[in-house]
Amino acid sequence: MQASTLPILLLLAVTAGLAVTLLLIANLFNPKRPGRVKAMPYESGMDPIHDTRRRFGVHFHLLAIAFLVFDVELLFLYPWAVSMHPASQGAAPVAVGQVIASESAAAESVGNGRIDWTPRPAFLGGMIFILLLTLGFVYDWRKGIFQWR
Repeated sequence: MQASTLPILLLLAVTAGLAVTLLLIANLFNPKRPGRVKAMPYESGMDPIHDTRRRFGVHFHLLAIAFLVFDVELLFLYPWAVSMHPASQGAAPVAVGQVIASESAAAESVGNGRIDWTPRPAFLGGMIFILLLTLGFVYDWRKGIFQWR
């Protein structure tokens, strides 16, 4: 076993031991007084007035699925945005107002006075992804999914 893995294993052992200890302490000291009120389903502090097997409208499920789809798809934009940052592509970021030491470093970071507007494949892929997200959002909007009746 390498010495570099020892702290990780120690952390995992302490975490697992603490979790088991806290569960055992909670199980030992919790009050065990079952009753009719405790057996009722908990609905955010409100007394349940309907059956728990009540049907929901299809509209509710469509809105929930649309939310999940857009939420998960938007999560893919975070790694894409990080990969588009110059520091993730091996270039050193130049801060605003920072003085560059050598002429070659200045020419390298500025691109000989011109900005390189050549689109990168990752950028084009991200823009296509955002376009498809927008088209899906417009489609859902036109279908009336976001209007609660």
